[in-house]
Amino acid sequence: MRIGFLINPIAGMGGRVGLKGTDNVVEEALRRGAVPVASGRAAETLYLLRSALDHKSQEKSVEWLTCSGAMGEEALHEAGFGAISIVHEVIGTPTACDTLAATRAFIKTGVDLILFCGGDGTARDIASLTKEATPILGIPSGVKMFSGVFGVTPARTAEIFIGFLAGDLPLARVDVLDLDEERYREGEWAVRLCCSAHTPYEPTYTQSAKALIAESTDAAVKADIAEYLQEEIWARPQTLFLFGPGSSVQAVVESLGCDKTLLGVDALFAGEIVGRDLNEKGILQLLERHPSAELILSPIGAQGFVLGRGNLQISPDVIRQIGPENLTVIATPAKLKRTPVLRFDTGDRALDAELTNRRYISVVTGYRRRRLTSVMQ
Repeated sequence: MRIGFLINPIAGMGGRVGLKGTDNVVEEALRRGAVPVASGRAAETLYLLRSALDHKSQEKSVEWLTCSGAMGEEALHEAGFGAISIVHEVIGTPTACDTLAATRAFIKTGVDLILFCGGDGTARDIASLTKEATPILGIPSGVKMFSGVFGVTPARTAEIFIGFLAGDLPLARVDVLDLDEERYREGEWAVRLCCSAHTPYEPTYTQSAKALIAESTDAAVKADIAEYLQEEIWARPQTLFLFGPGSSVQAVVESLGCDKTLLGVDALFAGEIVGRDLNEKGILQLLERHPSAELILSPIGAQGFVLGRGNLQISPDVIRQIGPENLTVIATPAKLKRTPVLRFDTGDRALDAELTNRRYISVVTGYRRRRLTSVMQ
């Protein structure tokens, strides 16, 4: 079986430094101290694949077609794979043009699947050429991943891939979505449907495309959630409260008479905003001054991700300093109706396991109302 493989080396770099994406802002991300993450995410998947293929004596059944250097060749060699053919030579810093050129080469050669590591922008570029003719599968490594072509984690992506090789998984037609990052950085949702693609589908391991879920009663429910949490916040004046992205969380902060960035991470202490649109460094600095802290988040509709999508500045170091037990999840009943499980993909497998070992999370759904919701890794 021929597999096309590529890595977008800059995918996800903007997350921890608060840029909400890396498109057109790589230099700014580096200036803020960003480090590449895609190669590590890809390596996790590849090592698991190599182990599984060795165990099944299938390693020789896969021929890898890839790009030179950091866009694929290095990662495949480091994982111990042979049968590697370079179909696209990268000159200088990889760009979207390299992704498109490699995809054209994959299609021309006739691959059975394109496995890539990146975010929605990478998925969009690949799917714009493959249409629905060649299946694609994404290792999640972007700041935001709203498309339905990704595994929920690098490890689960490896399992999907193994199922595809064995012929055990059907192909599903899914939406490839993308977000206008310039407007996103200005606090505006601008998600658009780019195209459709086919992907190997395993219902518990393949993430759903993001859904924007609202019902006529949502505004009233959000007000009820806000009223309940307002009481909790006023009762703990010495606790630092960190608020993640989203309209549900924004409603809580605004009920306190404060302005909240819709898509950033803000901090409140003693009734005052003490940090707006924080990056990882800014959050950690606040936590040094305020050892007692609570994190309030709302999951992404349909996908169920509480951490790991759109809030990468809330890093494993941040979560450990706050304490996983000091996490409050809020959601309207309408959102939970379309979001049967909650997920975590922090980039730290041990922390993800700790967060999911509880199996259920109590989600605030109204004024003094909670619902136990399943957690899955």
